[in-house]
Amino acid sequence: MIGRGLTCGFVAIAVSIGSLGLTHAADAQTSAAPRRVEVLLVNFSPESKEAQAFREGLRDAGYVEGRDVVVEWRTASGDYARLPEVVAELVQRKIDVIVSDSTIGTRDLKRATSTIPIVMATVADPLGSGFVTSLAHPGGNVTGMSTMMTELSAKRLQLFKEAIPRIARVAILSNPDTPYVPKMVEHLKAAATSLSIELKFINLRTLEELDSAFSAVNRAHVQALYVIDDRLFSSHRMTLLKLVSKARLPAIYSSREFADAGGLISYGPNWANLFRRSAGYVDKLLKGAKPGDLPVEQPTKFELVVNLKTAKALGLTIPQSILVRADEVIR
Repeated sequence: MIGRGLTCGFVAIAVSIGSLGLTHAADAQTSAAPRRVEVLLVNFSPESKEAQAFREGLRDAGYVEGRDVVVEWRTASGDYARLPEVVAELVQRKIDVIVSDSTIGTRDLKRATSTIPIVMATVADPLGSGFVTSLAHPGGNVTGMSTMMTELSAKRLQLFKEAIPRIARVAILSNPDTPYVPKMVEHLKAAATSLSIELKFINLRTLEELDSAFSAVNRAHVQALYVIDDRLFSSHRMTLLKLVSKARLPAIYSSREFADAGGLISYGPNWANLFRRSAGYVDKLLKGAKPGDLPVEQPTKFELVVNLKTAKALGLTIPQSILVRADEVIR
């Protein structure tokens, strides 16, 4: 009897251990499942060097796509009207982290979910847009990178004046529907006064308005053009540059892609670097950090690019003080 009882006891223990082993195996299998990251792109494409930089950032953090993490790319192709639909579909999925490359995309995501962590890869003014309560302590479910677009607006105008000292009347080309534009306008007005520059504001919201906008630019008899970064302009970069060339106006931009393609000057952050750094936020969030506890970071490097081919075509001589500070001079 005693032997039989011991046998039954051993069987029970063995079954319990076996069940425990199965449970641990199931837990291990569950924990080994790839984490899911969605990237909502408005300003860039999945094939862009910026998207590749994000992938590189994940690899640097030790992730292997398909094994440790599944990255799915969503794009609105520059169409702001499609964003609410894309966002609504996205937040219904089982996602660990969402990465956003735009102010408007982040705004729509924040409205749609307060629980899924959101990482800003390239957002102009997180604090002014109301995405975070402070840069040091974001609170809520949004954190990531700020491009300092509004803070850099005055510096960009100062560089423009230094590059072309004679300019006294500048047209500001912008899309007023872009959330950070009003704050940039405030910064530009303040800087223009100290630089003795008169500003003429030209607004447009669609590609179809580009021709009429440049007619307004010509009527304003300005000496130069300042383009406030927007998806509308970056999506139709070559169209915009052709109109600028036809108007024979020196122009300054925030993205070096414009200078690379024929624009006179660009000054702004390195977008690919911001995407790479945003992957670090994804890593921390996947390891259990709370977005509200992760401080918003700002760019540490800004690129000044001067296109001397364009300067020559416009009959301009760019001062040596600008050229020696340029990260790249296109000759």
